Amino acid sequence: MTFDWSFFWQNLVSPDGAFLDGLWMTITISMVAMAAGLVLGTVVALLYRSRFTAVRTFAKFYIWLIRGTPLIVQLVIIYLGFAAAGIYKFQDTDVLGVAVKGAVQAAIVGLTIHESAYISEVIRAGIASVDRGQTEAAMALGMRPAGTMRWIVLPQALRTMVPPLGNIFNGLMKHTSLLSIIGVSEMFLVAQSISSTTFKTFEIFLVAALYYLLLTTVWTFVQAWIERRLDDQVGITQPAGRKKLNRPAPAEPVTVLKGVNDA
Repeated sequence: MTFDWSFFWQNLVSPDGAFLDGLWMTITISMVAMAAGLVLGTVVALLYRSRFTAVRTFAKFYIWLIRGTPLIVQLVIIYLGFAAAGIYKFQDTDVLGVAVKGAVQAAIVGLTIHESAYISEVIRAGIASVDRGQTEAAMALGMRPAGTMRWIVLPQALRTMVPPLGNIFNGLMKHTSLLSIIGVSEMFLVAQSISSTTFKTFEIFLVAALYYLLLTTVWTFVQAWIERRLDDQVGITQPAGRKKLNRPAPAEPVTVLKGVNDA
């Protein structure tokens, strides 16, 4: 078997419409699931910090359960298991005039739940990194706990949370390849379809791998830009070649006059 370079370059430089649709599906699901995961992960992190034992226990159990089971199993249970058990069946529906298949809905729900367990731990660690004196000072000034968290704690914790959250999103884009198990026409499933009809397995999956690499590389630059912006806001000195903070000029040397010591 020989490598078909013409087929490879054609699909790499000018992929067909089905492949581009799969690429767009991968990007869309990743962004929606990450946004929803941030919301749910924040809620779980706050529940983990609750003063009520039952609430904290629920949050711990949720994180333990989701992190301890594979994503592919969770997807199958959510999409097929719930329907078989009569709990819930995802139906095709329209959202703002856009047809959304049931499998896509299940994929977003499954990824949101899965990623929220990891996001909650990142947010919890970020909140814990903020000195407790900040919270005590805000409370002494009369701020409510919700306002303290919103205006004092979370803005300071955000800088430490961005790198691990960026890594989670990076992994999320690659995790979308598992959605083929429930029939979502994302990039990996489209590559499988092309492979089964053309028998150019290595060529088309190499193309898919390079597009996944492109997505993660673009996100790496976006994440670096976000981190630089946050560094500028909190006043962290940048390395050489980047914007530096203005520092006060050194004090003028003091000249001692002759005869002062003799006086």
